[in-house]
Amino acid sequence: MTDQEYEYLKMTVLKLTGMDLDQYMSNQMRRRLQSHIECTHHTSVGSFCHDLRENPSMVQELKDFLTINVSEFFRDEIQFTYLKRVVLPDLLRKNESLRIWSAGCSNGAEIYSIAMMLSDIYPLTTQELLATDIDDSILALAKAGGPYASRHVKNIEKWRAQKYFTTSQNQYWIADRMRDKVRFEKHDLINDTYEQGFDLIVCRNVVIYFTVDTKQKLNLRFHQSLKEGGVLFVGGSELIVDFREVGFEPLQTSFYRKVATNVRAAIPEYKEHVIKGRQWKSSVGRITHPH
Repeated sequence: MTDQEYEYLKMTVLKLTGMDLDQYMSNQMRRRLQSHIECTHHTSVGSFCHDLRENPSMVQELKDFLTINVSEFFRDEIQFTYLKRVVLPDLLRKNESLRIWSAGCSNGAEIYSIAMMLSDIYPLTTQELLATDIDDSILALAKAGGPYASRHVKNIEKWRAQKYFTTSQNQYWIADRMRDKVRFEKHDLINDTYEQGFDLIVCRNVVIYFTVDTKQKLNLRFHQSLKEGGVLFVGGSELIVDFREVGFEPLQTSFYRKVATNVRAAIPEYKEHVIKGRQWKSSVGRITHPH
C-alpha cells in the first residue's frame, strides 16, 4: 500500500464510518488494513474503496474489524480481584451510590461483570452504570444482554452463571435484572464530549492502537470526567507513562487515581480540545467518550 493509497483509504473510511484513522498509530493501522483488504479478496485499495461505498455491509464489517470487539466476563482475574477487594470498597466508603462508566464497552461483558460484582457484595446499594461504544452492532448485542458464547463466560464461576444468566443451545443471556441496571449509549471517544463526575472509569484494551498524542488527550479527558479521588481502570499493557503530568497516581497495574485538579497549564492544547468537542446529548443531559 503506497502513501497515496493509504491517504485515500483514510479519507474514504472517515467519510463512511466517521473514524479518523490519523488518531491511530500509522504503521500498525496500515498493516491491519492491508490484511483486511486481502481477506476480502480485493487486489487494490481503489477497488476496495469502490465496493465499500456501494456495500453498507462491508462498511459495518470494516467498522467491526477496526474497533476490535473482543471482550469476556471478568477478563484478567488479578485486576478484577483488586477491583473487588480494594478499589470498590474504597470508593463506596466515600459514596454509597457510585457513577461508573465503561468506555469502549464492546459487548458489555466488563460492565455486566462489575454490575454482578456490586450485586454480590453490595446488594442494597444503587449504582449508576453507563456503557458506551462507537459500534452500533456490538452495542445492540450489549443492550440485548447476549447472546454470549461459552468463551465469553469461561471465567465465571458456576454459581454466578446460574444466578445471573439464562442459557439456550450453548448460548448465554444476561438476566434482565442485570441488563436493566446499565445505560448503553453510542459514543465516539475522540470526537464526542464526556459526562462528568464519575467515581470509576473503565477503558481497557481500547487505546492500544492510538497515537501517543491521542492517548494523552484521552487520558486528560478521563481525568476531567473523574471526581477527585476517582479511579481509571485500563488494560494491563496500557501503561500511562506521564501519569503525574495528567494528574494521576498509580495504585497497582492498570489502576490510576485522580489526585490533581488542574492540568490545563501543563498541557496548553487541552483547553482548545475541549472547545472543539461536540456536545453529547443523553436522556439525563450528560456525556460519554474522550476529548
